[in-house]
Amino acid sequence: MLTPPLPLPPAETIDINALAESLGKGEVDMVCVLGPTASGKTRYAVALAKQLEEATGKKVEIISGDSRQVYRGMDIGTGKDLCEYGTVPYHLIDIRPAGEKYNLFEYKKDFSAAYSDIVGRGAIPLLCGGTGLYIEAVTCGYRLDAVPEDASLRASLETLPMENLIKIFESYATPHNVTDYDSRKRLIRAIEIAKYEAENGPAQACEVPLPAHTYFIGTLVERDERNAKIDARLKARLDDGMVAEIQGLLDSGIPAEDLEYYGLEYKFVTQYLTGKLSYEQMCSSLATAIHQFAKRQMTWFRGMERKGIKIHWTRL
Repeated sequence: MLTPPLPLPPAETIDINALAESLGKGEVDMVCVLGPTASGKTRYAVALAKQLEEATGKKVEIISGDSRQVYRGMDIGTGKDLCEYGTVPYHLIDIRPAGEKYNLFEYKKDFSAAYSDIVGRGAIPLLCGGTGLYIEAVTCGYRLDAVPEDASLRASLETLPMENLIKIFESYATPHNVTDYDSRKRLIRAIEIAKYEAENGPAQACEVPLPAHTYFIGTLVERDERNAKIDARLKARLDDGMVAEIQGLLDSGIPAEDLEYYGLEYKFVTQYLTGKLSYEQMCSSLATAIHQFAKRQMTWFRGMERKGIKIHWTRL
């Protein structure tokens, strides 16, 4: 029996003047617009930035909270939609070459630099994105340690079942983070950190300036409407040349497996271009994967609420 989807949270009307007043008093030091893919986050964030500029008399600048928009040349597939920003400045987009494997530790440092720069100039930072892990990391004080990757250790752990990984993790005297049970990838990273610290002593934590009082706004959309928007957007991206964009990345020398690493559009279109899928299979599989991804995003954001984070959900 299929589990029925959780009911959507109630929608609110955002009081722009009250939010502007909180920003002026220092009760809020950053605004964050989050939501699932195809929910209209960027368009809403740009409109909100302009409203807050009018209400506060201060410039508002957007910081991207998207794990793939950092890459140059990955434009259509990641939905950068840079034309939507207009005169609103944006940060952490196109900061790495395609083919690199950017990570959370790097994002936290890059975010801190952008945040400090914006605040230092007297402007208001507005974080906008759908990568829940990145958003939580910079708003909830995640501890990120400068522990190097251990490829051989990771290879040996990849084949083990979760229960074995948990036993290995708990065998260390100083576990890194109890939330690392959330996923296999995070658990392996936790073991990597714990092993390093057992052999080398405590790693140096990443202590960087971060916001302390974020006002979260979620973009709310019904599931069926969201899926319809995802399907329409996927068709538009294909019509706009997404396949040619990814072919160009392959032609530039980026290995197919590296593009597949980025998931979703880059995974399935690359599999089509390398003959693993037909065009029809690619379109069908990709649409299903994006629907599932949007559902996971909402699950993540509702999980943030269970941890005590207040998200003000609003319909566009």
